[in-house]
Amino acid sequence: QVQLVESGGGLVQPGGSLKLSCAASGSIGSINTMGWYRQAPGKQRELVATATSGGNTNTDDSVKGRFFIFRDNYRNTVYLEMNSLKPETTAVYYCSVNGLLTISGRSGVSFRDFDSWGQGTQVTVSS
Repeated sequence: QVQLVESGGGLVQPGGSLKLSCAASGSIGSINTMGWYRQAPGKQRELVATATSGGNTNTDDSVKGRFFIFRDNYRNTVYLEMNSLKPETTAVYYCSVNGLLTISGRSGVSFRDFDSWGQGTQVTVSS
C-alpha cells in the first residue's frame, strides 16, 4: 500500500503564491511519475504538471511559467510551486504517484505496479 499526504492548500489573494507538497510512504520499491492534477467545480479533473524519475517535467500551457513542479526523490515528495495565482486556478488539487510496490513473501521479494492518488487539497484564489 502507498499513502499520499498532501498539504499546502488554502486561501490566497490574486497574484499571490502557494506551495503544495505531497509525500508518499509505504512499501515503495521505486517511483516513476509524480504529478499534480486539479478539478474545479463542475469541471473534469485535468493535468497541471508531472515529473518523471528521469527528471523530465511536463506543465500545462495554462500555468506554464507560473507553476513549477519539483521532486525530492530521497523523501519521495513532490512539490508544486504556484505563483501569480488567478481566480480561475481555484480548484481541488490532487497528487498522483505511480511506480513499483515491494512485496515480501515466503518466496522472496516481488514487485507490483501501483498508481495512487492523494485526498486532494483545496486552493482558493479570491480577494
